[in-house]
Amino acid sequence: MKRDRGESGGGGAIGNYPPAAVKGKMMGMEEDSDAGIDELLAALGYKVRSSDMADVAQKLEQLEMAIGSSAAPDDSLLTHLASDTGHYNPSDLSNWLESMLSEVNLPPPNESGGFDLHSTSAFFDPADNLATTDSSTLTSVNFSGPPARILPHDYAHQPVNGGNNRVAYASERQLGGGSTERKRMRALSSSSSTRGGSGGGAPVSAPKGVASGQSSACGTEASSAIPVVMLDTQEAGIRLVHGLMACAEAVQQENYKAADVILKQISMLTPSQGGAMRKVAGYFAEALARRIYRLNPQQDCSLDSAFSDILQMHFYESCPYLKFAHFTANQAILEAFAGCRRVHVIDFGMKQGMQWPALMQALALRPGGPPSFRLTGIGPPQPDNTDALQQVGWKLAQLADTIHVDFEYRGFVANSLADLEPYMLESSPAENGGSYEPEVVAINSVFEIHRLLSRPGALDKVLATVRAVKPRIVTIVEQEANHNASPFLERFTEALHYYSTMFDSLEGGCSGEAQQDHMMSEVYLGRQICNIVSCEGPERTERHETLGQWRGRLAGAGFEPVHLGFNAFKQASMLLALFAGGDGYRVEEKEGCLSLGWHTRPLIATSAWRVAGSSSSTESLSSGDAR
Repeated sequence: MKRDRGESGGGGAIGNYPPAAVKGKMMGMEEDSDAGIDELLAALGYKVRSSDMADVAQKLEQLEMAIGSSAAPDDSLLTHLASDTGHYNPSDLSNWLESMLSEVNLPPPNESGGFDLHSTSAFFDPADNLATTDSSTLTSVNFSGPPARILPHDYAHQPVNGGNNRVAYASERQLGGGSTERKRMRALSSSSSTRGGSGGGAPVSAPKGVASGQSSACGTEASSAIPVVMLDTQEAGIRLVHGLMACAEAVQQENYKAADVILKQISMLTPSQGGAMRKVAGYFAEALARRIYRLNPQQDCSLDSAFSDILQMHFYESCPYLKFAHFTANQAILEAFAGCRRVHVIDFGMKQGMQWPALMQALALRPGGPPSFRLTGIGPPQPDNTDALQQVGWKLAQLADTIHVDFEYRGFVANSLADLEPYMLESSPAENGGSYEPEVVAINSVFEIHRLLSRPGALDKVLATVRAVKPRIVTIVEQEANHNASPFLERFTEALHYYSTMFDSLEGGCSGEAQQDHMMSEVYLGRQICNIVSCEGPERTERHETLGQWRGRLAGAGFEPVHLGFNAFKQASMLLALFAGGDGYRVEEKEGCLSLGWHTRPLIATSAWRVAGSSSSTESLSSGDAR
């Protein structure tokens, strides 16, 4: 049945819905203080007094009889329900059923026979406040209404290929005997065939194993005659998100029995979705399952790091986020090095060294010739004990020789940035060939320093090391999200917003020629989701924080911001315009920092810093050499 949807003022992508809309009690899991509430329905989120069960059952039976009374009236009634009927919030089942009966002008309920609680469509509450957006994404929903009610665990579902984007849900319990059941089956079979012939919907197959002993003709009739309720896939999406939030709330309350039940409902709703929404829900459901069932085996950190580097390379190719990070950071470093003859870059996350060929080429083209360029790369140990940092250095040295840049490279293997000491990063006159010409230092961190928050005191130690090196500029790129909140539900909600938008952007900017990069990028993001949701303590390393939070931390550690300037903003915008599918990406400048987001949601942010009161630092990078 088609539900009326209330329009909200600012329908946005799933990642942009108001946090207040989901912070309430999603599934009614608290103990109900009212006496006499049926416990089974209360666990599903419905408040029905035991004394009202008989009346509710009669009304449900009456509504079912109206739908299944005969073939021709059934078509007429379903058409009416699909177009004109207003479906109200069924948390109050009795009043909701009464309003439904009044819509179709049915007589008062009579003393009908038995009632099967699981065979009615009344337990599917309508999706309130569903609003589509102008976004090209598949998860563009806005929900601010009441929480969705999760389906009973024995419901089977599959898409209906009739073109109406609906999902059919049916219960195996409905295949039992009885004249009432047979009448509903015959009526729905006839009406389904009629609608299927006109393109309104396709017959729904019976669940696996049902009516397997019948003849082919009878089997076809039975498969199309299963009583079903048609559910719009976007409404199913609303219920799916509410289910995820309800499961997260149960986890926060350590009610793992309820979380297990809800997780099973999520696993049934997820396949009804397509595109980004299905993938995001799948990753979050997997992360919740790992947390509920404690499926977090110890992994080899070096192996995990090596695999993450490979995934990040695919992420670099499939979307502009890392390209934007490298470009904006390089632009700030290049302007800070203007007029300097000896420059030194310290990279806190060397990985494959993808950031530095562009900077080396820019230095080579600088008026007056390139400076002497020293690069220090820091990375974790490799699982096969190979010197991956040295291999990256050889490749960069070959490039430097080709473009005639005086190049020096050093690699440091460290399990954590907190293991570094200032003397490891400083250069001596002997290393400079006896030259006492000052060396200008820049420190670069792309998606690295948030990991330090998992170890108490680690960030403070690294920032103290940075101050001791006295860099002219420190460039930092981090995710623009708060995934480090202590309350689990708050962290889960923010992560659901953030990664829904991130997956939307992957879908919107994906080209058919880069399917492998696209899939590996999803795995790259899925691993982050798993770490944020399923891990705690030192194992939870994806502790992203917003730019405002980093401002507070860096200011408290003795650093002050350096404005990136309009030059970097203009060139970053031009770079983004060249990226395929870049219509949805947005570059914003705020308080001297640059962010890249999808539509209205910032996703990553680049900022530049210097030691407070440093005499060698420039006031701004806005007038530096952008070439």
